[in-house]
Amino acid sequence: MTVHFIGAGPGAPDLLTLRGRDLIAASPVCLYAGSLVPAAILAHCPAGARIVDTAPLSLDEIEAEFVRAHAAGEDVARLHSGDLSVWSAMGEQLRRLDRLGIPYTVTPGVPAFAAAAAALRQELTLPEVGQSLVLTRTTGRASSMPPRETLAAFGATGATLAIHLSIHVLDRVVAELAPLYGPDCPAAVVYRASWPDERAIRGTLATIEALVAAAPIERTALILVGPVLGERDFRESALYDPGYQRRYRGREGL
Repeated sequence: MTVHFIGAGPGAPDLLTLRGRDLIAASPVCLYAGSLVPAAILAHCPAGARIVDTAPLSLDEIEAEFVRAHAAGEDVARLHSGDLSVWSAMGEQLRRLDRLGIPYTVTPGVPAFAAAAAALRQELTLPEVGQSLVLTRTTGRASSMPPRETLAAFGATGATLAIHLSIHVLDRVVAELAPLYGPDCPAAVVYRASWPDERAIRGTLATIEALVAAAPIERTALILVGPVLGERDFRESALYDPGYQRRYRGREGL
């Protein structure tokens, strides 16, 4: 018996990986975060599967589901939204499985920031404009930020910021970043990236609050800030430059 942690992607059911789909189809038990994982993904579960929405459950109750499945010799597909590497609460579950001696695997998923960039039709790194992407959040009710991981610290680098779980404090995000990036720095908010009701709002640090206020967003949105969002006059990458010799091009004499 194995617990398979699966990143279910940002929302669109067809953004589930093939590996994730196949593991779901082979597991007689499915635990899923119902508040964020679309019900359509559950269609991959085998007939008669035990399907449990973990949104209202405590960690102890989720552990009890793992223990029950282990005793029955039933594989578990454990679905989380987006990718499991950030803000998934997977780590605390793995720690308990390690203590219980229950085996598990981890299958990555499409992360929210990638879906948001796709909604904007935007590359988040551009030559000589921005080559770093910071995934961060602000302090929330569930957990506070480590003292050195502040918007001011990250903003001082000038990197592209993908700010999760912070739409409710958009005003504070703007207030902290505007002095660092300037009020004309491009900013965007993407609501429910890849879902049918997806919305992408582009503006600047000076305008983004008003643009969002015109159609209020309370949750499930990502804030993006950085010069790359508005830059169009950037140098082309050396990757496809005809004079750039690289390992796979095989153009001797250039």
